[in-house]
Amino acid sequence: MENLNVTAENINIIGNFLSRRDIPSLTKEELKNRYAVEKADIIILFGGSIIHGWDVAAKAIKDDLAEKLLISGGIGHTTDELRSIIFEKFPGIKTENRSEADIIADYIKLKYDINSPLIENQSTNCGNNVTFALNTLKENSIFPKNIIIIQDSTMQERMDATFKLIFKDNSINIINFAPYIARVKSDGNKLIFENSDITGMWSMKKYINLLMGEIPRLCDNENGYGPKGMNFITSVDIPGEVLDAFNYLKKYYASYVRVANEKFKS
Repeated sequence: MENLNVTAENINIIGNFLSRRDIPSLTKEELKNRYAVEKADIIILFGGSIIHGWDVAAKAIKDDLAEKLLISGGIGHTTDELRSIIFEKFPGIKTENRSEADIIADYIKLKYDINSPLIENQSTNCGNNVTFALNTLKENSIFPKNIIIIQDSTMQERMDATFKLIFKDNSINIINFAPYIARVKSDGNKLIFENSDITGMWSMKKYINLLMGEIPRLCDNENGYGPKGMNFITSVDIPGEVLDAFNYLKKYYASYVRVANEKFKS
């Protein structure tokens, strides 16, 4: 029989690993302590349906933590969900047939009065999120040395590995800041989130599905995204306790694990 307390503990081990933060808080003080700068050249916010991440990026811009904001995201697997959330909560924002980046830009203009972010609205997956975003910077004559990247927390580690495949010489500081670190606990006979402040958070089923799909992607083997597999990302060092947690959860969530050699596009 499944012990939900143990299940929650293992979910949190994987969630903590994927929710990469290179600095403990997104502040000038932490940027200076770690990278000897008080502000980055650019914040790149990658599309997705978790509004909390948009708020984190917008607050960082309002706090003058970067010279510019770039929003990257075309139409992908989270777009319909994003459109539904915005249509319900902010009916004044047009969503029909629009990209994630354009919708997010309208949201941060409405809520934070942030105007004229750079927009990349053609990418459809993690890989071309990065390459298209970097091309957008070049087109605008922006050649950053310090980039803050904000992605959905379940994909933050993979996004870091995608950037590091491109910048193998470490010529650019890639500063990860996962916008949320979810905590799961048992509540009687079900799993619930401890956090109540993650606006637009996934359902529990979707969250576990994302976690269980992510670890095989990060593995550097013939079925993974690393150099020994599809070569979408640099090799990622996955701690033993994370692999142990993944293998434990497979006993109860085997159907959530990607099929070997399935070529995900997200």
